[in-house]
Amino acid sequence: MPHPPADPTASAAPVIELHNLTLGYDRHPAVHHVSARIAPGSLLALVGPNGAGKSTLIKALAGELRPISGSVSGLTGQRIAWLPQHSGLDPSFPIDVRRMVAMGLWHRVGALGRFTAEHRRLCDEALAAVGLTGFESRGLDTLSGGQLQRALFARLILQDAPVVLLDEPFAAVDNRTSTDLLALLHRWQRQGKTVIVVLHDLAQVRAHFPLTLLLARELVAFGPTARVLSETNWGRAQRMQEPFDDDAPLCAASPDPQGDAHAHAHPHTPTHTHREEALP
Repeated sequence: MPHPPADPTASAAPVIELHNLTLGYDRHPAVHHVSARIAPGSLLALVGPNGAGKSTLIKALAGELRPISGSVSGLTGQRIAWLPQHSGLDPSFPIDVRRMVAMGLWHRVGALGRFTAEHRRLCDEALAAVGLTGFESRGLDTLSGGQLQRALFARLILQDAPVVLLDEPFAAVDNRTSTDLLALLHRWQRQGKTVIVVLHDLAQVRAHFPLTLLLARELVAFGPTARVLSETNWGRAQRMQEPFDDDAPLCAASPDPQGDAHAHAHPHTPTHTHREEALP
């Protein structure tokens, strides 16, 4: 698979820090008091039981969701390549594959820019990098699910952002496509990009992701994947997830003199603490 083109003007990946981050919808909390530091160039899996808040957290990183409290630092002013679980792309829209992929060049071309022979070359190189040479003039409605996901990854290549955020990118694609796109994630990491991916396949996480953040509405563990995905931690995540009350009021932290735990205005489990975990 050819190497994807790089933008020589791309900035370095930032340190991303989550500071006592609480997220929700209509001020109803779904993720509670998460603190963590994500080093530049991390290849990080975001995992947890169903309903654990994984998509909520990655939406906040993408700037799609404002915190109820706490903050995210390091991403202000950064170019982010973001692929949600449901892209919102209508396959029946009358546009060919190359034109859709070319949307990834927006940061170079702008609204009034002219699509040049160089831009066309970059699009074709990106399509080659995801195994879609020969599909340039095909309509989106002719693509299989796996082929469409490859095309969306080609668009991400052209964005050439220092931070890449993906929500369940392999959920509905074939094994060959997953393997090829996972190889692209590793290549992005080698280029120094920070790649954060929501996943449910723990075998895939163990095989391909050096770092994992385990979430169950609150942080369970964060660090090297082998340590985070222990039976003890996964069992704890499932137990923590079960008692959460979706109708609970806004969760407010109270100061803790030790700096490593806090009390809530309402309980989620009989006893619990939140810990900040940073990479060594």
